[in-house]
This record gives sequence, structure tokens and C-alpha cells, in this order.
Amino acid sequence: MSGVSQAEWSLPTRCAPWTVSELLAHVRVVIAWLPGMLAAPAPLHAEVSAVEYYRPDERFAPETNAARIALAQDHAAEQLSGAALAQTFDATWQEADRLCRVAPDGRVVRTRHGDPMLLSEFLLTRVVEVAVHGLDLADALGREPWITPQAADVVQDLLLGQDSSAALEKLGWSQLHFLRKATGRDPMTREEAAEVNRLGIRWLTLG
Repeated sequence: MSGVSQAEWSLPTRCAPWTVSELLAHVRVVIAWLPGMLAAPAPLHAEVSAVEYYRPDERFAPETNAARIALAQDHAAEQLSGAALAQTFDATWQEADRLCRVAPDGRVVRTRHGDPMLLSEFLLTRVVEVAVHGLDLADALGREPWITPQAADVVQDLLLGQDSSAALEKLGWSQLHFLRKATGRDPMTREEAAEVNRLGIRWLTLG
């Protein structure tokens, strides 16, 4: 994102009404929850997995989505430039990475939605955010997808379960094609939807 031109920061994304700058601001916001979560007292035990985190409840209600949209827009508006936003994002993820690396094994955190989760499980949801919205940003900018193989594998396993490679082989889709379809980036045809239903694949609620 450090190579994005001034004009490109205002391009629209598929995550309407966000522009490129506002979508990156959203990704920065979802990573920026981590320091506060790690500074707070740890819940006694985890109750929610990464898959269960993506359940269709109030976290995807219209009011929650409106607040999510406004928070990203406000953060983007606070930056002096797109380059400054990219620098802020860079500093944010590095701080989160540093804190997570020194956290003890089995650390439990509480999300902003109130979910007690293993830090490792919550981090899976952050990989989803960075990976999927990375596709959105690359598409908006007309770039080749920059998702890493490791991130793609994490999202695939989260969506399809332990035997994800076998499920993907049955679908006959490439990994990137699957990720776009499964997260709503590309629409599914009637035939594809029928095959997904036949295999018993259930998508997560991703907003």
C-alpha cells in the first residue's frame, strides 16, 4: 500500500461505501483491537472458536455495520494522506505482532463483541480480515492478488475444516477461485451453488 498514488486512495472498493483509504483504515482498526485486548484481564477460559466467531448475530446487524463503516471512515479522515495511513497501519500490525509473540501459550482474550477466545483463535479471524480485504484492495487498485500462500491456507482451512484440500478437490476449484466464491467476492452460479450444497459445505457469516 506504500506505493499507492494519491488519486488511487480515493478509488471505490467492492466494500461500499468504503474507498481504498477507508478500507485500509478498517483493516487497521481490526488489528488495532489487539493491544487493548492483551492489556485487559484474561477471561478464565475460552468459549468461542474462530468458526463460532463468525455467527450471524448482532455483530452483523445494520447498526453494528453502520458503526463499523463510520469508524473506518473517521480513522481515514484523521490521516494527513494515504501514505500516512499506510505508515499507521504498518506501525499497528508490528505492535500487535510484538505483543502476540510474547503472550503466553493458551492466552485467552475477550473480543469487542464479548467473546472469550484463545488468542490463537482470534488471530485466525484477523488473518481472514487481512487476506480477504487484501483481495478487495488489490482488485480496487487493479493489482494482482497479493495474498500469501500461508494466509490462503488459513482461510481455506477455516472455511472448509480439517479436510479442506479434499473438499477443494471435489469442487474442482483453484484456491483463489474458492476464496473469492466463498467470501462473496465472486458470485456463484446455480450449478456451483448446487455442488456446494451437495457436498454439505457451509459458509461462515462474514458480513
